[in-house]
Amino acid sequence: MARHERCFDKGQPVDTRMARGHMSYHAGMAAEQIVARAYIAAGYRLVAERWRGRRGEIDLIFSTAIGIVMVEVKTSKFFASAAAHLTPAQVKRLCATADEYLATLSDGSLTDVRFDVALVDQTGAVEFLENAFAGYV
Repeated sequence: MARHERCFDKGQPVDTRMARGHMSYHAGMAAEQIVARAYIAAGYRLVAERWRGRRGEIDLIFSTAIGIVMVEVKTSKFFASAAAHLTPAQVKRLCATADEYLATLSDGSLTDVRFDVALVDQTGAVEFLENAFAGYV
């Protein structure tokens, strides 16, 4: 049987892995909100959160006067480790998902689009990598 801890709110035995997953999920949601607020404060208009296509999910999608900005949010204890969580396979999946999203727009693949990566550390500080996928596509 797996190691168990007591869940503080209900006193029930909980698998440690499941508890970590639950915490990671909520940390990721909080990080997305921090990032969304920063983009909105900079004048971007939020058009979608956690947009899901057949190939994957895009965390945040914004509209600007010059086009669409898609943002992948990565969280970890430090910025460097957050950046390391983004793998080439994931970049490929995100690009394929972006193609799916663009197909829903009137200008389709002719829409100006930029992919940013937002790194969030354990303190909630954010580092933005604009046009982060330029070398991949």
